[in-house]
Amino acid sequence: MHKPTHSFRGAALGVVATAAVVAVAVAGTGPAQAQAPSARAEAQAAVPQGTPGHLVPRELPPHPSSDWYASDVTRGLPETPPFCVEKTLPSAGATHRTFWTEYDTSATQIVVRTGTVEAARKLAAAAEKKIRNCAADWVRDYPEGTASGRDYGALTAEDGAHVYGVHTSYPDSEPGIHLFGVGRDGRTVTVVSWGEMGGFDQAPVADFKRTTTTAVVKLYHP
Repeated sequence: MHKPTHSFRGAALGVVATAAVVAVAVAGTGPAQAQAPSARAEAQAAVPQGTPGHLVPRELPPHPSSDWYASDVTRGLPETPPFCVEKTLPSAGATHRTFWTEYDTSATQIVVRTGTVEAARKLAAAAEKKIRNCAADWVRDYPEGTASGRDYGALTAEDGAHVYGVHTSYPDSEPGIHLFGVGRDGRTVTVVSWGEMGGFDQAPVADFKRTTTTAVVKLYHP
């Protein structure tokens, strides 16, 4: 049995390493400046005006030992899709931003502008279903490990939002705790993911609910 490729340690540290090498945080939001490859710069420049608003570092759950840093808002899906929602969100109409700290904690926000309100409803429902089933799906793939999920309830934000938690543990690996927020405003859907090594008792659920509410409110564009 091979070790899970979606353990939080691999996913989180991979995102941090990629962000540090490939993209610099927006001016003033990262610890250092670096030159991004031209292809990525072109993708960032191609993000159209009127793109729904995305979270900024200060809107994420506070980290006790580090600031949050952020990539630019970038068209399409991230190179490393967030755990639990792989192959769920379309790249068409999508933009994303990744966040990281100086430790193992990281986060991602994906925003998808669909063609219709009904399409957005279906997309949000599909993302929620995938997250609700994530722990069971993970254990089927990695039966030597354990996983469990929690439903942290609905939020009053625009056309609705919901927060979930998923914990995974695999022998000889660090356990991972993940929080997910899914929300919709009209024909636009956002999925916010947060994660670090640890368990449910370490999850900043109240702060993450505020983060998710803010993310959904920022989707609106007249």
